Amino acid sequence: MTETARVRRTPKFAVFIGLGAALGLLTALILTFAFDGGTTEQSAATGVVYTPTQVFGFLALFGVPIGIAVGGIVAVILDRVLAKRTREVQIEHEHIRTQD
Repeated sequence: MTETARVRRTPKFAVFIGLGAALGLLTALILTFAFDGGTTEQSAATGVVYTPTQVFGFLALFGVPIGIAVGGIVAVILDRVLAKRTREVQIEHEHIRTQD
């Protein structure tokens, strides 16, 4: 029995989301040390001294979800682009009977 099926490539969403999260974490790390994250003086708004680790944590709280969203959006766009390259192929079903 022969049938027609559509075949297309699709991106692995988990890979794009994972790379987006890693990119967000890397961005938080770069921003922490590029702008001398952390101070030795008290904040005027809160009266607290923030260490570089705390600044990195705060930036990571925003950077990772944004990176996940960007990675997901890129995967969806790539999926839409690859959907246009759908091919039709002929497949053949074979039934194999074995004796138990």
